[in-house]
Amino acid sequence: MGIEMQSDNMKKGPLSPEDLRAVQLIQVEMLAEVDRICRLHHINYAMIGGTMLGAIRHKGYIPWDDDADIGLLRAEYEKFRKVCETDLDPDRFYFQDMRATPGYRWGYGKIRRKNTYFLREGQAHMPYESGIFIDIFPFDSVPDGKWAEKLHNLHCTIIRKILWSEVGKKTDKNPMLRGIFSLLSLIPLEMVSNHLQRFTERFNRKEGERVRTITFPAPDKYSEGKREWFEQTAEYPFEHLNLLGHYDYNAYLTHKFGDYMILPPEGKRKSHPVAYYKLLDE
Repeated sequence: MGIEMQSDNMKKGPLSPEDLRAVQLIQVEMLAEVDRICRLHHINYAMIGGTMLGAIRHKGYIPWDDDADIGLLRAEYEKFRKVCETDLDPDRFYFQDMRATPGYRWGYGKIRRKNTYFLREGQAHMPYESGIFIDIFPFDSVPDGKWAEKLHNLHCTIIRKILWSEVGKKTDKNPMLRGIFSLLSLIPLEMVSNHLQRFTERFNRKEGERVRTITFPAPDKYSEGKREWFEQTAEYPFEHLNLLGHYDYNAYLTHKFGDYMILPPEGKRKSHPVAYYKLLDE
């Protein structure tokens, strides 16, 4: 879908160091656009994951990182996805999530760059455009109580596996799991999407102390951390931008990564596997 695979400018992964940096700089364009839209509409967001770590440890990208992540509490995410319909620069970018994009199977959004291509391994059959992207994660309330959070986490895991099944049935190394994913992929996507929306609405009726992305594993299985970390933000330099991140970045990054200022061993400094990609035309 999107750019034809036989394009003269299409390259086969993995990314060269020069092309990795080119991908990062394209993503910086999208980060700037997210920041512009959010400031215009008074929407609070935060850099999360490796992007927040990069801001603190490297003042920009982790050198080997090939993606960027933005997080918003659910109410802010709903505002953001709405204003993307009118304010996202249509000449350069497009927004995807399960409600905006037929066949899209992730429980979070993406902003992608037009006139580019970035195909993760095993996803060539997915029926939507696949430009270079940044991830836009909504964060939802986690219930209080040991058993409530365990059941909630199990429910999140099941939803995540059903959504992943369209990829897992082709890529999982275990033949039995490929068979299970093949069966799960028969569940209509619209049914899963509607269930996910009801599920998030149910648990967001009460603003829990902790939050998580429903369809993404959490660092302690149950949460990404405290809601207040996403409510209280501050500006941090990231490349040539000033972006919002957690005010209590130390608490967040410690929860997420442990001793986050220590670089991982060289053997673990890896980018995500990419099958094919295309940078912007010169």
